[in-house]
Amino acid sequence: MQAVWSGSRGDWFKRTGIQIYGWLDAGFNVSTSNRGRYANAPAAYDVVPNSVQPDQEVIYFERQPDTVQTDHFDWGFRFTNLYGLDYRYTTAKGIFSNQLLGKNLEYGYDPVMFYADLYWGQVAQGLDVRVGRYISLPDIEAQLAPNNYTYSHSLLYTVDCYTQTGINATVKLNDHWLLQGGVSAGCETPPWNTHDAKPTLNLGFQYTWNNGNDTLYPMINALNNGKYAYNNLNSFYLTWFHKFSTHPSWHTGTEAWYMWERGVPNVNNPAAAPLLETGANGADCSDVIVLTCYAPEWAFVNYLEKEIDSKNYVSIRNEYLDDMVGQRTGTKSRYSEHLLGWGHWIGTTILLRPEIRYERSYDAPAYDLGHKKNQLTGAGDMIVFF
Repeated sequence: MQAVWSGSRGDWFKRTGIQIYGWLDAGFNVSTSNRGRYANAPAAYDVVPNSVQPDQEVIYFERQPDTVQTDHFDWGFRFTNLYGLDYRYTTAKGIFSNQLLGKNLEYGYDPVMFYADLYWGQVAQGLDVRVGRYISLPDIEAQLAPNNYTYSHSLLYTVDCYTQTGINATVKLNDHWLLQGGVSAGCETPPWNTHDAKPTLNLGFQYTWNNGNDTLYPMINALNNGKYAYNNLNSFYLTWFHKFSTHPSWHTGTEAWYMWERGVPNVNNPAAAPLLETGANGADCSDVIVLTCYAPEWAFVNYLEKEIDSKNYVSIRNEYLDDMVGQRTGTKSRYSEHLLGWGHWIGTTILLRPEIRYERSYDAPAYDLGHKKNQLTGAGDMIVFF
């Protein structure tokens, strides 16, 4: 932006508030899994074992509305472009999805976000209406690398709803209460994907108290008929953030969800194979005769964060996931995962995030392409901002 502001159109960019920025993110891992190209799965995003990968090369075009006011209308937009290995997780069916679902390309492009913000400061203490493709509302984690404490993602987030395309409203009632609600075409599908799109409700609120040190965030993130389709997750979330007032360098975030789909094809019945969607797992149904069954799962994760100084922080992550019929991870099992990570800034433009992570699938071997119940990885990434 310094270069743009200094150019012939610099004054125009300053007046409009339009910004262009991004980052380059590359990561590595060493793993006890080694039997195939994506043998670290269901871990993410470091899915390719014992390798160095271009995870995310990202550029943003955006204008942020002025939301620190309550007296006038303002507007904004965001257009986020991602190239790299991580498109394998962010892809929505119907948006350049043939790269993954048709060709299974290792690296690809995804316009992760494209939306407009319409902001009325005069409504309550501010009303924002967002229209387009946006990041799914709840969660401690997010798709874009800088929006996370750590390089790798929790299993809870890996099998989660990533983006929705629709309209969502957020209104701040006062310093304690914030309400959100909207309608989308479902998880990972735009309205024009008529095969999978379904009118989907999201509704929730955020309550903040204890001088801003505590926030509770329950959310119906996706609610429709729940019938099996490409990533047609129905889900309830609860997230709690807490900052320790007596030790302000410490804070914690805890999230839990319950998800389900109905009528999921039974992988134990060969007659159900034609019902399977490309890129969407079937279910390990308890009755081998049925064609379909109900597919639920639940999980929780806790982050404990310590700010050492302005350049360093430590992350501790612990989680549990019960993929009851294997529809999300591909293996019917309970999982746990434990991580210790470090974030270190070099100046203001480079972030290093090394970590060590241990995970286990208790009921069946889920790692190393179904050969191991345990996986240990040492990993990390470097984000260079511009």
